[in-house]
Amino acid sequence: MVHVLSGRILLRPVDPERSRDFYGGRLGLAVAREFGTGPERGTVYFLGGGFLELSGRSDTPASRDSSSARLWLQVEDVAAAHEELTAKGVEIARPPVREPWGLIEMWITDPDGTPIVLVEIPPEHPLRFRSGI
Repeated sequence: MVHVLSGRILLRPVDPERSRDFYGGRLGLAVAREFGTGPERGTVYFLGGGFLELSGRSDTPASRDSSSARLWLQVEDVAAAHEELTAKGVEIARPPVREPWGLIEMWITDPDGTPIVLVEIPPEHPLRFRSGI
C-alpha cells in the first residue's frame, strides 16, 4: 500500500487570472503558496487535506464530458455556501439537494467548465460514523 502524505489536484486554466479570481476571490480558498511571476504564475490553494494547484496555461478548456476531472469539496453548510456564492456572482449549476444516498450536494463549475460538487455530510450520515470511536 502506498502511504500518501498529501494530495494535489493540478489544473491548467485557459485564463489563470480569471481562475485565480474564481478560486481565491469567489470560493475564498486560502493561498498555500505562489511561484513564478506575472499573470501565468502558479498558485496553490489549500483544500482541507489536499491542495489545488493552478499552473501553466491551456489553449482549450478541459473536456466537459462525464469522464473529465471534477472536484468534490466538503463544506459544513451547503445552504450557507449557496447563499455566499450566489451573492458573489457564482453561477449555480444545481442548487443544494439532499441526494437519495443522504448527502446534500450543490453543483457549480469553474471558469473553464470543470465541475465542482460542494457536499455537506449530515451528522446522521454513515460517512460521519466511525465504529468504536
